[in-house]
Amino acid sequence: MPTGPALLTDRYELTMVAAALADGTADRDCVFEVFARRLPHGRRYGVLAGTGRLLEALAAFRFTDEDLAALHEQGLTDRRLLDWLAGFSFSGDVDGYAEGELFFPGSPVLTVRAPFAEAVLLETLVLSVLNHDSAIASAAARMVSAARGRPCIEMGSRRTHEEAAVAAARAAYLAGFAATSNLEAGRRYGLPTTGTSAHAFTLLHDDEAAAFRAQVAALGIGTTLLVDTYDVDEGIRTAVEVAGPELGAIRLDSGDLPTLATHARQLLDELGATGTKIIVTSDLDEFAISGLMAAPVDGYGVGTSLVTGSGAPTAGMVYKLVERDGVPVAKRSEGKNSVGGRKHAVRRHDGSGTATAEVVSSAPIDPGNGDRRLVVELVRGGEPCTPAAPRAALAAARAHHARAREAMPAEAFALSRGDCAIETVTA
Repeated sequence: MPTGPALLTDRYELTMVAAALADGTADRDCVFEVFARRLPHGRRYGVLAGTGRLLEALAAFRFTDEDLAALHEQGLTDRRLLDWLAGFSFSGDVDGYAEGELFFPGSPVLTVRAPFAEAVLLETLVLSVLNHDSAIASAAARMVSAARGRPCIEMGSRRTHEEAAVAAARAAYLAGFAATSNLEAGRRYGLPTTGTSAHAFTLLHDDEAAAFRAQVAALGIGTTLLVDTYDVDEGIRTAVEVAGPELGAIRLDSGDLPTLATHARQLLDELGATGTKIIVTSDLDEFAISGLMAAPVDGYGVGTSLVTGSGAPTAGMVYKLVERDGVPVAKRSEGKNSVGGRKHAVRRHDGSGTATAEVVSSAPIDPGNGDRRLVVELVRGGEPCTPAAPRAALAAARAHHARAREAMPAEAFALSRGDCAIETVTA
């Protein structure tokens, strides 16, 4: 097993390095740029996430003896390549949008300047982190908007890879989710964690009342009782009978949720449990959450639709060479063209502070009134510019995202398909 992220890459990154070492081009000064050519169909903005995780991985990107032995076993036996990898440490510069920033087609969300061999080696790592985390954060932001202040809880761990689950919890929290069910995300990033019981716990006991008594005895009357294992009405009555009217919450996980939530609220109030909250789960996405706005729901648990491709389509980011030895270069393939030269970007705002456009240019931009520079320094000479612990970095990204969202026009948060929230202007 690899001891770090070095082998979490594609073979052709290393074969390109080998060829460049052989022909003398490995040390050419190059600029690679990360951007999305387009947003997923109907999306009005994207949310950049994963930058903090990427910088953590970059610091650990080294080839151990075990890694090199594994490469040799896979047929990568070029001695010049293996010797170069053995001494590898990134020495270049990285700029980019602050994590949590919103992005649009063509936004230069990350720029890597380094000798070709160093920069190209990072391509797969950069894209796997940013594409995954940005897809989750972009989907989560839509759900947060649909919830209109009601808390969303991330609970998708059982629907994805175990490490992807931790990254997804981080990205969702960045975009405004209140908590996660994932304990490792809580340990690693300081996320609030929550969770009580599943239907299996109720089925374990001889009857529903026994299950509820056991849970209340262990967790207190402020717990959340799952009331739809058998009959919802009876479940609610039993829950209040066992915990009393001070019961913290009930959870509904199936059925016609708007109708059930409305009826549950009426029944809880009749039983005197007027302060007991109603939490709903069951394959929710932003559209289902929006459809529950008129129902007396106090919070949403979201899993499958957040952590899988159906609910969080890829951000579609690419990693392209745009400059070599100070000369702009560009790909001309039909439908996959790129624009040469290192990019600069500002976001323009009107007099009320609402974003109106994103200006991207290969030439420096002189910011006008209301313009906000988007590209910041992240790494210089291989060292992070503002080192931050993982928890502090995430807190800063969450705060930055909230500020960036506040500046978006109202139409940015519509769930209907539409154009990008603001226009991207190529200067």
